[in-house]
Amino acid sequence: MTGSPPSTPPQISVFLEDGEYVFRLEESQAIYYYDLDTPDVSNCTSECLQRWRPVTAQDRVDRIGDWNVIKRTDGFRQWTYRKRPVYIFLHDVPGKALGDDREGLWHVVDP
Repeated sequence: MTGSPPSTPPQISVFLEDGEYVFRLEESQAIYYYDLDTPDVSNCTSECLQRWRPVTAQDRVDRIGDWNVIKRTDGFRQWTYRKRPVYIFLHDVPGKALGDDREGLWHVVDP
C-alpha cells in the first residue's frame, strides 16, 4: 500500500483490506463495473437492473477525484469511476463480492 486513500463520493467508503484499498457502498457492498458499458455510458438496463443496481448520486456534486456523474437514459444520475459506470450486485452479502467475474462481464472496481 502506498499513499493516502483515494477520494470518494459521500455514499462510498474506502477500506484497507489485506494491505490494499477497496471501495464499498452502504453495508460493505462491493462496487462493480460492467464490460459491456462504454466510457460514461451505462448499458445495464431492463433485465440487467434486476440483479445490478446503479450507484446513484444523491447530491449535487458531479465530480470527486476519479469519480464523475453521468445521466442515465432513465433520468437517474449514476457515479462512474475512471469513466466506468459503477453498480452493486443485489445478491451480494456484506463483505463478500459474489458478483465478481459473474458471466465474465462484471468486475470489482479496483482503486
